[in-house]
Amino acid sequence: MKQITIAVMMLFSLSVLAQTNGDLKTHYEAYYKQMKKQGDVQGIINAITHLNILDPSVERQDTLAYLYLSEGKYMQALNTIGVDKNATDSDMNVEVKALSLKNLNQPKLALEHYEILFTRSPNVYLAYEMADMKIQINDLAGAKTNIEYGLANVKDDMKRAFYETQQPYETSMKAALLCLKGLLTFTEDKAANIDASIKLMNDALAIDPNFNLAKVSRQALESQKAQQAAATTKN
Repeated sequence: MKQITIAVMMLFSLSVLAQTNGDLKTHYEAYYKQMKKQGDVQGIINAITHLNILDPSVERQDTLAYLYLSEGKYMQALNTIGVDKNATDSDMNVEVKALSLKNLNQPKLALEHYEILFTRSPNVYLAYEMADMKIQINDLAGAKTNIEYGLANVKDDMKRAFYETQQPYETSMKAALLCLKGLLTFTEDKAANIDASIKLMNDALAIDPNFNLAKVSRQALESQKAQQAAATTKN
């Protein structure tokens, strides 16, 4: 009799729990819709977090990580989905890992995921980002390959944003690639390639005379060239 009573109580508890979970899910689904309507991103994050606990899904997890990324919470995004490479990861999942790691100044790890994105859907924008990071980690051959791909496939209407000034600005993607090629060329051989690097900066500025990064880079290269000349004369 005692065993029957325990079994009945357990069944009753499971029934109540199922009902409670169902009620909670309904509540957080309504809460999610309201937060979305109000444009409250943190509220949306809270709602999806609760829904994912009540009814876990890869789609919710990926969406949650993407929302963290959009809010600049890169570590929280990675804590949600991890940093490991998985062949079954969605494009959104891989993009979140790539961008979060890049923004956390982890170019080597970020590149692992950028390579996956590029394999799945190669494009000029990815090629630029990859080349930029490869220069940072001294993978100059890899950077050269990405820049050559970019220049071979860039279109005149493509733009890229830059943020090194107080006021962000856009420039021609072709000009951006030429500027990056100039930096790569200089990095390959700082003594022998300085004139070639300056020419590439001039090529970029011919496309967009207001391209600030190319202006600053050209000035730095010209200053370096003057120092080299002075050192040669002195010797």
